Amino acid sequence: MDRVYRLAQNGETFFAVEHGGELKRAKLRGDDLFGGYDLDGTVAGGLSASKVLAPVIPRKIVCVGLNYKDHAAELGKKLPAEPLVFFKPSTCVINPGETIRLPPGVGTIHYEAELAMVVGKRAHRVKAARALDYIFGITCLNDVTARDMQNKEPQYTRCKSFDTFGPIGPSIATSFDGSPRMVEGFVNGERRQSSSTSVLIFPVEFLVEYISFVMTLEPGDIISTGTPPGVGPLKAGDVFTVKVEGVGELSNPVADE
Repeated sequence: MDRVYRLAQNGETFFAVEHGGELKRAKLRGDDLFGGYDLDGTVAGGLSASKVLAPVIPRKIVCVGLNYKDHAAELGKKLPAEPLVFFKPSTCVINPGETIRLPPGVGTIHYEAELAMVVGKRAHRVKAARALDYIFGITCLNDVTARDMQNKEPQYTRCKSFDTFGPIGPSIATSFDGSPRMVEGFVNGERRQSSSTSVLIFPVEFLVEYISFVMTLEPGDIISTGTPPGVGPLKAGDVFTVKVEGVGELSNPVADE
């Protein structure tokens, strides 16, 4: 497993790969990361000398609601018969360390720690048995949500789509084989969410089949797989951290807009 980063250093933006304990530059074989890469020289100063950016800016972020059995139990809701699918726009994406801005007058804002899959090649009506062939890797995503707004509207577009409501990163862990991963969320260092993708209602392979039957998935698109129990409010001054096993930690401070 490699961890792929998108970094900025000395006015240059580039991809780097953590491989065998070293951080190497990625020399792209094509026009983008998904055409393959070779390892080049070592990144000067490593991560500490670089600004870590969101590893991808997806054309679309396809999210799945209520997909953990323990989260459904927490809410007292029946397990859904089919995945609840909605979008987040690319304009909500922010980098690790960038500030989540709480918009005025919309009520309570909640965090949602999630494992997100990054699509690696064009996928149209892919069967579950081959689904992971189309996944480049996994990353962390915080599906920030205007909860009061969500509770009063029949659809999720507005409540999920505010600018800064989609932190992604810090890396993409490649060679994802679908095995269970721990997903955790922390407010100011205190763990509030913790579960495993082993209890997903709809497994990751099924999600690829289900979503790609409806829409073509393009390289760089994201499928975010739902959030564990323990969601709760964010307030100005908080720092929220998503931790996905094998990926690393995605931390973002919170401020009023």
